[in-house]
Amino acid sequence: MEKMRLEYPNPQFERKDWTNLNGEWEFEIDKSVSGKERELFKKAHLDGKINVPFCPESKLSGVEDRDFLECVWYRRDIEIPADKKGSRVVLHFGAVDHIATVYINSVEVCQHVGGYVGFEVDITDYLNDGVNSLCVCAEDDTRNPLFGHGKQSRKYDSWRCYYTRVTGIWQTVWLEYVPATRIKNFRVYPNIENSTLAFTAELLGKATLKAVATYEGKVVGNTEFKCVGGHVSGSIALSELHLWEVGEGRLYDLTLTYGEDEVKSYFGMRSLAFDGVKFLLNGKSVFQRLVLDQGFYPDGVYTAPNEEALINDIKISMDAGFNGARLHQKVFEPRFLYHCDKMGYMVWGEYGNWGIDYSDISALPGFLDEWLEIIERDFNHPSIVGWCPLNETWDVNGRKQDDRLVASLYKATKAVDVTRPCIDTSGSYHVLTDIFDFHDYNQNVDNFRDMYAKATIEETLEAYPKYHTKSAGRQCPYIHNQPSFISEYGGMRWDIDNYGGWGYGDAPRTVEEFIERYRGLTDTILDNPNMFGFCYTQLYDVEQECNGLYTYSRQPKFDMKVFKEINERKAKIEE
Repeated sequence: MEKMRLEYPNPQFERKDWTNLNGEWEFEIDKSVSGKERELFKKAHLDGKINVPFCPESKLSGVEDRDFLECVWYRRDIEIPADKKGSRVVLHFGAVDHIATVYINSVEVCQHVGGYVGFEVDITDYLNDGVNSLCVCAEDDTRNPLFGHGKQSRKYDSWRCYYTRVTGIWQTVWLEYVPATRIKNFRVYPNIENSTLAFTAELLGKATLKAVATYEGKVVGNTEFKCVGGHVSGSIALSELHLWEVGEGRLYDLTLTYGEDEVKSYFGMRSLAFDGVKFLLNGKSVFQRLVLDQGFYPDGVYTAPNEEALINDIKISMDAGFNGARLHQKVFEPRFLYHCDKMGYMVWGEYGNWGIDYSDISALPGFLDEWLEIIERDFNHPSIVGWCPLNETWDVNGRKQDDRLVASLYKATKAVDVTRPCIDTSGSYHVLTDIFDFHDYNQNVDNFRDMYAKATIEETLEAYPKYHTKSAGRQCPYIHNQPSFISEYGGMRWDIDNYGGWGYGDAPRTVEEFIERYRGLTDTILDNPNMFGFCYTQLYDVEQECNGLYTYSRQPKFDMKVFKEINERKAKIEE
């Protein structure tokens, strides 16, 4: 099998001494979910092969089994280089869906719950000299209502806006060789008014933390602190200020050293704020021209075949005149966010919450822990301009959503990150939210204009019973002058690959009709002085859902210059 995805998986926390474990692993499907009882972790060899980090449902994995895979096993040998014997050996997994149990030499070393974010474990004390066995059990019940699975289908086949499932390892696996005294984690807080970068760091052992910031190779700031109690905080005064803006990443490099440990990172200098209904980036009103990006790939499902595919998804979006995306119902890998940072591309971080029973408060622990891990992992990305833990929380089998569940997620998000806005549940049944957003797939331009050309958001809500508090009786009332935007609209079907052609409403009959409908819907939002953005559904087709501006293979369906011209027109709120 061809070894793929060889790049370092997390450029925000990069160490030089590492080993990529992607490539061929032994593999076995545990149909009876009895592998632990049968002690498969002690087995010398598993029956099959798989290409990591691609999920077994994908073509690139070499397995391509799209049935329900409730339990799968992985195994491979690892050997630590002789010159690393004095180091601590840390094993990293970018993501394993959904419950991962890890064994070294038949001994369980950790278990992690959550399919969207990575985890690590120090395996030094479990290693023998020479060859060691690494085994992973991944359990994934897509029908479990206490876990979120995003757009993974809970039927045998894909259908409507539900797609191929993802089981097991789907991001890079790697080893790092680190000293015992080392950097555990850090956060950065840019302050453009004072040209400073504040930071906090979690540390292991006693040493002096040194931080050096450079811009295009030139040192522009440095500082150092002695660690007391495993935690330090401070700031770096920057001699040069280069702003992170739309289309211009202007990233600084950051080197952190702590004893013998060295971590390479980067940061962007930008500020986020709302002035009434206006979204401000670096103090200027910026209209968020977003598109829905679901992060699926024809050959890799959740996993891009290579780094070029990650970059291309941002490029084709910008070619169509979008300046950012809602990363929808999936947590995207750090390498993708790195390129968003580099290219000045705004994104909203979202959890893959679909599949959860929102009427059952006992579902909260199943994803609250993972959501907090996601915020911790992605906090330093300048491209992330907001959080959205939930999308479209509806009633479940006649049971009303438990508002405590929604409110708890909002409160937890704001407790760990006060620097970004949070939408509690995008599109419906808000409980506590910084932003009041709308989902509207109305395909009639005149009706759409009648709804969203109102003088105030209050008038829009009065005209739209779905969102009106008195008639819906479900969600918190709109607060006067609260930021608002239409975070899903469009979804027009245009099927040229004959996948099945599902989309929202009646499909346009001609290219001209498609463009004019797109223009009419989008112009309505751009002309609304109370809307700070839009998000069009969607960037590219995903399997049978054929409402993208590009095909699933990322080929343009239309002349993208036309859409670029429509999307980039100055919005009323920017005047």
